[in-house]
Formats: sequence, C-alpha cells, structure tokens
Amino acid sequence: MTNKNNLFDIKGKVAVITGGLGKLGTEYAKTLVNHGAKVVIIDVVSIKDDHELFPYVQKDMVLALRADITKIKDLESALSVIEKKWDTPNILINNAAIDFPPSGGGDTFETYPLEKLQKVLDVNLTGTIICCQIFGGAMAKAKNGSIINISSTYGIVSPDQRIYTNFIKPVSYSVTKSGILNLTRYLATYWATSNVRVNTLSPGGVFNNQPKDFVERYNDRTPLGRMANADEYNGAILFLSSDASRYMTGANLVIDGGWTAW
Repeated sequence: MTNKNNLFDIKGKVAVITGGLGKLGTEYAKTLVNHGAKVVIIDVVSIKDDHELFPYVQKDMVLALRADITKIKDLESALSVIEKKWDTPNILINNAAIDFPPSGGGDTFETYPLEKLQKVLDVNLTGTIICCQIFGGAMAKAKNGSIINISSTYGIVSPDQRIYTNFIKPVSYSVTKSGILNLTRYLATYWATSNVRVNTLSPGGVFNNQPKDFVERYNDRTPLGRMANADEYNGAILFLSSDASRYMTGANLVIDGGWTAW
C-alpha cells in the first residue's frame, strides 16, 4: 500500500517528456526534476546553453536528446541511451505537438491543404502513438509506468472561431487532439494488467503575449476570466505522474478555466 504521507513522491523515477524544450514542456520538466525525478527531454532541436533547463543538464539531472518522434529509429535509439544511463522510463508525457499559427487570412476548411493536415497528423497523433509503442511498450514489459497524453480543450469541443480575427482555426489540431482522447482509453485498457496507467491532460489556452484583442476575447469566453499561466498545469502533471493518481486510468483531466463548461 502507498504511504499516504508521500502520495506525490516521484523521487528516482525516470520521466520522458516529448517537446520538452517548449514553453509547457519546460515547465513539466522543472516540476518533475525538482521533485526528484530524472528527466529526459526529447525534442527535434538541441538544447542551447541559454535555455533555462541547461543548468539541470550540466548537473546531470536532465538528459536532453535530439530525436524526431515520427521516426521509430530515433526513439529506439533514445530508449537505448536512457536505459543505459538510468533505467526504463516510469513516466511518459506525450507533449510534442504542432499547429499552424494565425497568418492573416489563413485557409478555410474547404481550402485547407492536405499536406498541412498530414504534417499535423504525423506529429500530433502518429508521433504520439509511436512514442507509446516504444516507451510505453518498455514500461509494459517492466510492469510499471504512467503515461500522460496532452490533448486540449479543442480536442473536446470545437474551436470558437469568433475569438479569431481574419483567421480560421484549422481542423487538423482539433482532429488530432480528439484522437488523443481515445488513444488514451485504448491504451488504458490494453495495458491495464501490465501496471501501466494512461491518462489525458486537456489544458486550455496559455498566455504567451498574444495580441491584446485576442486575449480579451479569450478572457470573455472563459468563466475564470483569463488565460492560464504556464505553470498552472504543473500540479496536474505531478498528480498524474505519482501514486496520488494510482487508481486513475483512461481518464481525461480538464484544466481550462471553465472553458468547456459553457
């Protein structure tokens, strides 16, 4: 039985975070390493010495690996490096994702290029599945793990196109993020007897110096009246990574300021 006084203990666990050099990935990494986990960053770019995670790399608390999550061989090589250095991962956060930002005018649904759709599908959905195959498969073999798939409010409800100006939020992001929800349910049942829990975290929009008029429209659309701060999902990440959520699998934890309540 888990020590009730130490529910959130993740000391010594090995966590893999895809897209770990991004705004939220960096927050997740700092949270886990500051609670005693060994953190592996998977990203398509190399970490630079001015990145805020770089001091953790120098202290051997974070391992930064350059890899493309759409390439099986990249991830197999990464797993080999991780197991030789530390051990089989206990935690996997499928955070890597892409989207096409507002570009003035944009594409309508009717004219949305299939090459853009395919690119988003490759990273957001296929890449997440491959990560689960490689890292989740290793966890299942070791009979120990927690997988956190990152979805979005736009995986639950349609984007509110009224908050955008001269831009149509593309269908690709919503389709891939909704696919994450059922991938979670599928794997939660598939690996239930292998002691691997699989859950989804669906965050709302994060303030990142967006245009003032967009932020105002977003805030008006949100019951709590504001966008999230980048650090406001860290508690959920720690909860889902630890034994505090040991009876939780196949679930979707929504943290969106009430966006989907309306």
